[in-house]
Amino acid sequence: MKIVRELKGWISAYDKVKSATEELQLAFDFLKEGIVSEEEVDANYARAIELIENLELKNMLRREEDQLGAVLKINAGAGGTESQDWASMLFRMYQRWCESKGYKTTVTNWQDGDDAGIKTATLQVEGDLAYGFLKSENGVHRLVRVSPYNAQGKRMTSFASVFVVPLVDDSIEIEVNPANISWDTFRSSGAGGQNVNKVETGVRLHYMYKDPDTGEEQEIVIENTESRSQMGNRENAMRLLRSQLYEIELEKRRAAQAQIEAGKKKIEWGSQIRSYVFDDRRVKDHRTNYQTSDVNGVMDGDLDAFIKAYLMEFGDKA
Repeated sequence: MKIVRELKGWISAYDKVKSATEELQLAFDFLKEGIVSEEEVDANYARAIELIENLELKNMLRREEDQLGAVLKINAGAGGTESQDWASMLFRMYQRWCESKGYKTTVTNWQDGDDAGIKTATLQVEGDLAYGFLKSENGVHRLVRVSPYNAQGKRMTSFASVFVVPLVDDSIEIEVNPANISWDTFRSSGAGGQNVNKVETGVRLHYMYKDPDTGEEQEIVIENTESRSQMGNRENAMRLLRSQLYEIELEKRRAAQAQIEAGKKKIEWGSQIRSYVFDDRRVKDHRTNYQTSDVNGVMDGDLDAFIKAYLMEFGDKA
């Protein structure tokens, strides 16, 4: 059924493009005869271009994992309160973007900052193509502003990292060895923030993963404080574990490009994918060179132009 729905979507998108281009040709012919104005032709042209670009964008989201939901994790970089505040601003930005798309979001982990903001937070995003869009956000984000936390009012630079992996569903089979799992439980605390459930019992899952090709071992640690019951937190932690294991398999498939792994750089100068310069009113993506002066709009979740620019340039490689 899923394949049928996707095929119908492609056919519908193609039919819209075909119809729009035919209408544009007709409008151009009518213009020569003086039946329509140049403004009407321009409007038909703009609509045809928009539909063609949307179809091309859809073509950039044809990988299996693109159709899935996403797990988005934000970590504050070095820099204390300023970086932790920046991490919380990014979290709000992505929540706003998700709301604009009608995606369901769940905060599965949240650690308050020392004085403000957050040290880390994890957002589970459910909805069609959520991972396909959000994979463009994987990497280090740089903020430049006059800090409200600096008594001298100096311009400061802060960093936060964003990691995005697909949220696997029941249609994806991932093998998990129960013998490699151990659990810790802890009492959740902290102010959290908007839409964050304050719960009494959290869980911490430890999974020892051994790469079947290299024999290298690594520990995967997942914290979950979403549910008010320990059982609910355990179930979702297992789902997040499957998502991370699925991402490991995906990385093997695209090892040659290493696009996602390239985002896992040190959170410092030279590694950022995007800069947000508040006092210069500029947000620039360093991978595509797309930029905008609408800083407030971006921080309110208007990310579509950045996502589109990334997918149109790197979508078939990412």
